[in-house]
This record gives sequence, structure tokens and C-alpha cells, in this order.
Amino acid sequence: MLGMLFSDKECKELDYVLRKELDEMLLDMSDTRLDQDIRHAIANRYKTIFRMYARFAPSKELSKYARRARFPQARE
Repeated sequence: MLGMLFSDKECKELDYVLRKELDEMLLDMSDTRLDQDIRHAIANRYKTIFRMYARFAPSKELSKYARRARFPQARE
């Protein structure tokens, strides 16, 4: 396990970056034009980023990014 020390400013910046990344991935996972395999890869990455964000985010903020359902299936 690695440990890192961040200043308050750096923590706020990391929080911002992770939230924006989560927002982008949620948008991409809802895009039915993307191939199912690509959306699955994005979903796996989302889990990793979400766990990183969950380490320091308040529960109220965290609930905004908790996935409620699987991403939509591609229509053929």
C-alpha cells in the first residue's frame, strides 16, 4: 500500500479531478453509440476511480456517484 500526503489545496484539486472523471465516465456509459465492450471497460475503470473518490468524499457527495443500475445495453 502506498501513502501520500496532500495539502488542503491539493485535496480539493484531486476531489475536483475525480468528480469530473466520474461525470465523464457516467456520460460515456450511457452513450448507446459506444460498443458494449468499450462501455464495459469504462465501467471497470469507473469502479476503480469511484473507490479512490470514496476514500475521502463525504457520504452525501458519494451517493451522487453510486451507480444504481447497469449501463444500457447496445441496441442492434
